Amino acid sequence: MGIGFKRLAFILLIALGLCSLQAFAQNYPNRPVKIVVPFSAGGPADNFGRFIAQRLQETFKQPFVIENKPGAGSVIGTDFVAKSVPDGYTLLMMSNAQTVNESLITNKPYGLLKDFVGIAPINYSDLILVVNPAVKARSVAELIAFARANPGKLNYASSGSGTPYHMAGELFKHMAQIDMIHVPYKTSSAARTDILGGQVDLMFDAVTTMTDLVREEKVAGLATTGLTRSAIFPQVATIDESGVKGFEATVWVGLMAPKGVPQPIIEQLNEAIGKIVSDPAVRLLWSQRGAQPLVMSSDEFDRYVQMDVAKWANIVRLSGAKPD
Repeated sequence: MGIGFKRLAFILLIALGLCSLQAFAQNYPNRPVKIVVPFSAGGPADNFGRFIAQRLQETFKQPFVIENKPGAGSVIGTDFVAKSVPDGYTLLMMSNAQTVNESLITNKPYGLLKDFVGIAPINYSDLILVVNPAVKARSVAELIAFARANPGKLNYASSGSGTPYHMAGELFKHMAQIDMIHVPYKTSSAARTDILGGQVDLMFDAVTTMTDLVREEKVAGLATTGLTRSAIFPQVATIDESGVKGFEATVWVGLMAPKGVPQPIIEQLNEAIGKIVSDPAVRLLWSQRGAQPLVMSSDEFDRYVQMDVAKWANIVRLSGAKPD
């Protein structure tokens, strides 16, 4: 009798817990939600974070507020979210900078796979390799030839160690067998400013943020980084077809939460984001900027993040990349 009563009480406690969790999720959100972007304004994570925040606000009828916390290659903002209360009111806008950091930066105060859970991916885009007008190379082959004849003379900008732009440069150095100097900046906008001003020779940047500068010929676009040509730069060859076979590097963004956020809230957000990025008008708008929507369940996104961590760990090992 005693054992039966204890078992029944245990079942009732579970049922009550599930009911309270469902009720909590049904009332979510009932106050503003903060989305932390661990990068500066102007890059893909910031731009698409603001886009998604606005539409989540329209969906849930509560403010979704972007807060930029850049620094240390995304570690500062990511750690802030890792240490936040897991109630669904502090979320992380992330990119593959964080998956790179898992192997590049070993003394982080958090573990991406240990301390976070995936909500949903948002989109991905190719990068484009650009040079400032003073660099004479106008093709990947010419750039490689110059770099091999002048080892260490070329430098390339990025928005910091571990960012997709840094790792694309390291991968290019490794696969093209050339030597270039990495010049890390604190923000992507500062890196762009200096390539426009001629202070640095080249950089890899997201197609979504470099499109206008290339079209206005303020920089020269040598190649894109997908395995197929970019729809908005069909005249620009890929690095793969320019002779560096197998080269591929993209930037993707998504939303994560500190581990412990109730699963019903994760599912609510995942469903809402899936509807936003699947909207034909959104897909058309993004395609015109070179971005492709990604739609996955939260579990699928978790596995996607895990695979990306493993992928970049291998590239960090092969390239010998180090944090600056």
